[in-house]
Amino acid sequence: MKLKDKVAIVTGAGPGDGIGVTIARAFLKEGAKVSLNYLARNSEEKEKFQEEMSPYKEKVIITEGDISKEETAEQLITNTIKKYGKVDILVNSAGISTPTLVHEMDYSTWNRMIQVNLTSVFLTTRLVVPHMMENDFGRIINISSQVAQKGSVEHSHYSAAKAGVIGFTKSLAWELGKYGITANCIAPGPIETQLMDEVSAIWAENKKKELVIPRFGKVEEVAPTAVFLASDPDGNLYTGQTLGPNSGDVML
Repeated sequence: MKLKDKVAIVTGAGPGDGIGVTIARAFLKEGAKVSLNYLARNSEEKEKFQEEMSPYKEKVIITEGDISKEETAEQLITNTIKKYGKVDILVNSAGISTPTLVHEMDYSTWNRMIQVNLTSVFLTTRLVVPHMMENDFGRIINISSQVAQKGSVEHSHYSAAKAGVIGFTKSLAWELGKYGITANCIAPGPIETQLMDEVSAIWAENKKKELVIPRFGKVEEVAPTAVFLASDPDGNLYTGQTLGPNSGDVML
C-alpha cells in the first residue's frame, strides 16, 4: 500500500461523491489514516455521514465545521495531532461555486468565495506546516481548477480564488522544499460533482463540445493524481506543479 502509516487531512470531504471524499477513500484504500473536515448542511446529513464512515473506525476522524473560519481550522489540526500524533499529507479540497456575472455580483458573494476557496487553504496550511517541518516530511496538495488558468464566464470570483491557490502553492514550494515538504496543485476540468448542479444544462452541453475528450470527468479519475503526489517515491520530485486532469480543456 502506497500510503501505509501516513496521516492525511482532507478538507471539503463531506457526504456524497465529491473530489475531497473520493480522495479520502483512495487514501484509506492505500493504507492511510484520514482526518476529514466538511460543513454539514443539516443534522441528518451529519449523522448519515458518520454512519457511512463508521466501518473505518480508528482510521477516520471527522471535524465538522466551516473551514474558512480560523477556529475550525485550529480544531481540525488539534484533533488530528491528538489522535494520530502527526500530519504527513494535507489536501485542501473545500470549495464552493456560485456562478454570477461580475457586474451583478455583490461584495458578500465575492468575499465568501475568497474565504472558502482561498483563505481556508492558508488557514490549514500555516497550522500544518510546523508539524511537517518537525518530521522533515510533508505533502501539501491543493485543489485548484482549470478556470484558474483560462477564466470562465460567471466565474470571475471562482477563477480569482483558484488562481490564488496556484500562486500560493508555488510560493509554498519555494519556502518548504528544504524541509522535505512538497506543495502541488491539482486543477481538474469539469467533473461530475455536486458543484455541477450550480451550472445550467445548456452550459454543460456546450462545455462538453469544447473538450478534447468530450465528456466531464469522474471523481474517481481525479483521486489517483492525489495518491500519486502523496506517495513515496512517486511524487517525490514534484513541487510547485499544477497537474491537470481536465479532458484537454487546458494544455500547458
